[in-house]
Amino acid sequence: MSATGNNDSAATVSGSTAAPPARKRRRRRLLIVLAVLALLAGTGLTAGAYYVDSVPTPSDLELPESTTVYFADGRTPMAKLGTENRTIVPYGEMNDAAKQAIVATEDRTFWTNEGIDFSGVLRAAWSNVTGGQRQGASTITQQYARVAADLKGVSYSRKLREAVIAWKLDDKYSKEEILGFYLNTVPFGRGSYGIEAAAQAYFGKTVRRDAPAANQLTTAEAMVLCAMVKQPEADPDDPEGHPGYDPRRSPLARQNSIDRWNYIRDGMVKLGYLSADEAANLAYPDTVKPLDPAAGRSNLDRPTGLVVNHVLSELRQTEPFQGKPADYIRNGGFKIVTTIDKRVQDAADAAADLRRDTAPEAVRGQPKNWQAALVAVEPGTGRVLGYHGGSDGSGADYAGWYQDENGEARGFGQHPPGSSFKVYDLATAVQEKISVKQHFDSPETKEFPASGRTKGSPAGPIRNAERAPCQPDCALWEATVASLNVTYFALTEQLGTDKVIDMATKAGVDSMWANEKGNPRPKRIELRGHSGEELARHFSTEVGIGQYGITVQDHANGMATFAAGGKRADAHFVRAVTKGDEKILDEQLVQTDIGLDREAVNQLNWTLSRVKAAKLDNGWDSAGKTGTWQAGTSTTQNVHTWMVGYTGALAAAVWLGTVDGKPLRTSDGSYEVYGSTGPGPIWRQFMEQATAALKLDPDKYRFQEPAFPDDTPSPTAPATPKPTSAQPTPTPTRPTCDPGTCVTASPTRKPTPTPTGSPKPSPSRSPKPSRSAEPSLTPPVFDRALR
Repeated sequence: MSATGNNDSAATVSGSTAAPPARKRRRRRLLIVLAVLALLAGTGLTAGAYYVDSVPTPSDLELPESTTVYFADGRTPMAKLGTENRTIVPYGEMNDAAKQAIVATEDRTFWTNEGIDFSGVLRAAWSNVTGGQRQGASTITQQYARVAADLKGVSYSRKLREAVIAWKLDDKYSKEEILGFYLNTVPFGRGSYGIEAAAQAYFGKTVRRDAPAANQLTTAEAMVLCAMVKQPEADPDDPEGHPGYDPRRSPLARQNSIDRWNYIRDGMVKLGYLSADEAANLAYPDTVKPLDPAAGRSNLDRPTGLVVNHVLSELRQTEPFQGKPADYIRNGGFKIVTTIDKRVQDAADAAADLRRDTAPEAVRGQPKNWQAALVAVEPGTGRVLGYHGGSDGSGADYAGWYQDENGEARGFGQHPPGSSFKVYDLATAVQEKISVKQHFDSPETKEFPASGRTKGSPAGPIRNAERAPCQPDCALWEATVASLNVTYFALTEQLGTDKVIDMATKAGVDSMWANEKGNPRPKRIELRGHSGEELARHFSTEVGIGQYGITVQDHANGMATFAAGGKRADAHFVRAVTKGDEKILDEQLVQTDIGLDREAVNQLNWTLSRVKAAKLDNGWDSAGKTGTWQAGTSTTQNVHTWMVGYTGALAAAVWLGTVDGKPLRTSDGSYEVYGSTGPGPIWRQFMEQATAALKLDPDKYRFQEPAFPDDTPSPTAPATPKPTSAQPTPTPTRPTCDPGTCVTASPTRKPTPTPTGSPKPSPSRSPKPSRSAEPSLTPPVFDRALR
């Protein structure tokens, strides 16, 4: 004698044998009309007619339903969104326990009444006429009508409106539909709305009948939940005296729950849902989950809360969600599967959250203004597998930027990359068939008149931070390992800033922040969709040594492109969106070849794998580059430090800086913080833990040895730097070489030196140099026209 689905009849659910005869129904409707007229005597006929004409019905309602964001496995929840914690389950998909318990609790005549408690309405009408005490008893249909119409307070106009809506509901919908509306709507406490959210909040179970039996809500558990409906939350004015029916709230609340549970059990027997023996053997369940003050929170305060911001920003740009109201996604009942791999994310949080004892020893216990950010991208797909922009998901994002619900840019994720940006110079060089064994003039300091870097200029000549064994004549690969600014400034002049910008853009750097005269904050310049020639006017030759800010996310995407052999895929956070059985959105994986042939990729990998900080201890082939950017005009204090790199299976970028823009200073007072000593340990720990968690075979991702077809390079013809209109004013060179790396950069197989000298640009009109403002760690000002 229980419900079996959408086709259940009233008889099989309630035990009754027939619906009320037509004559009896007409008689009851007459009573309703009389009651309504009596109420109208007190509320006014005009008001009553308004209520009859304007009452909402379920077809008019769009119940807010929680949207759930999942990790990439589609099973592990990341966050729950929405103004109400509700998951709608169709009536036919609910098991019998919830249906039977709610009827036994709230309305034992539900299957036979016409949606209205006639005696209650008449009592209210009589009290209205006589001035007596107000009445409040309601059927399930009336209760749903009250919730659906957002009726509050105890007033006769509310009671009238509730009765009229219930009347209309009973006329238009089946009992099964009305009970389904009710079970998906009413509050059950702990921030849960609807029986499914309640089952999860109190027991960690589901009401879905197709779930494994062990995971389904039992009859005894459903009775506990249905007891909550009478008072879902404690009375805020007297929480001790009237705590409600949550058994974990207090001893009194537990006793209230047990008393009401016994009342419901008696009703289950009277309605035929339980036999007397079954009821006698039914035990009150003491398995209610502890009361968690944070249970109503949606996990948005965790580091992955920042991921959710990017997910929502990304979805708002897609056709199914573009132009929709701000809360459309949050309250739409969607299932969003992200690209974030829980295993990778755990490794990212463990390494980059400096306040955890899981962070590398080198960065633990440091001053509170230290901040790290880490982004990991899957080569070949662009899937963001891990994202740590900060430990507070509702706070600042130091790894990237996104658009909020109003289209405003949010995030602090842009930082000058320093020498870590040289990977794009190097990629441009090997694309242009400049061998990494080609030699460059690499003195300690050097003037570059074409770029305005001379002894007489405010910015001064370009200089290296430390000496390397190869100086003053270094192969490009040696200059890379030692991070020599002189060599890379010369290389950028030879290649042209436009080509370096083109390479960075193609690889994955979508935005770069430029300094503008009179503007204290850097301005975001959108690179995507624009040629290097168009963009070069915003940037000086210093772009080649990492003066201009980029995001950690973009840098990680660039590394993923190199890891994929020069195949770029857009970094993204969403894999799929569904609602019920409907597929709303699916990711489209597209690769773009950025123009690096196999030999160029091999030389790039070969060179970057010789950077000491990039070497992993787990047997994987790895490549990477460190970088630092100094504070103001200081030559000893760094404010931004980087480590970026990749294996064939995973790419990651790590930034370590400060939240207030002050120099990195250790807890013992030292300013000796570099890419290799700060973000380097974070990057290595993450890469080792993440690749271990992914359980991939490193032998499938080995780098190939380059052929070095131009092993004996010939002198390169002098190149004239490409002038740009309104070339930005250069700033003093920021040393980007880690001292430890500069002095130990010796190869196992040193090529035969063949000096060619640094390219000497022909005279051209030099920009009038002046000292530019150093980019600071402040919210970036975005160029909306270029967004």
